[in-house]
Amino acid sequence: MTTRLNPYISFRDNARDAITFYESVFGGELNISTFGDMQGSQDPAESEKVMHAMLVTPGGLTLMAADTPNGMEYNPGDNISVSLSGEASDEAELRGFWDKLVDGGTVTVPLESAPWGDTFGMCADKFGINWLVNIAGDQQQQ
Repeated sequence: MTTRLNPYISFRDNARDAITFYESVFGGELNISTFGDMQGSQDPAESEKVMHAMLVTPGGLTLMAADTPNGMEYNPGDNISVSLSGEASDEAELRGFWDKLVDGGTVTVPLESAPWGDTFGMCADKFGINWLVNIAGDQQQQ
């Protein structure tokens, strides 16, 4: 079995919107469990909040998300960045992800040639999550 690093992003009341948006970006199979489904909260107002969501893509990406319960502190976007990286052969796919992520978001570093020879960009999506996209340069040019 392979050990995986899976980003797990916390939201406040909009995890379902966010994870379904990421499903539209990356595709894949999405499973969502609410606090009500899992009897995870005594507060009836939290019954429809997402307790755990997991998106698994055909390409092997896994992204998890949840709503932060009302009784817990929440600081959006300041504690996570998600990195997407691949080879030059993955460029079309990675650029497609980039185009969808920046729609309604903010580009902080344009996706363009970087000093180290790769194509690199940074953005914050419409939910305030920071993304880094790196497309490896042609290694034969070095």
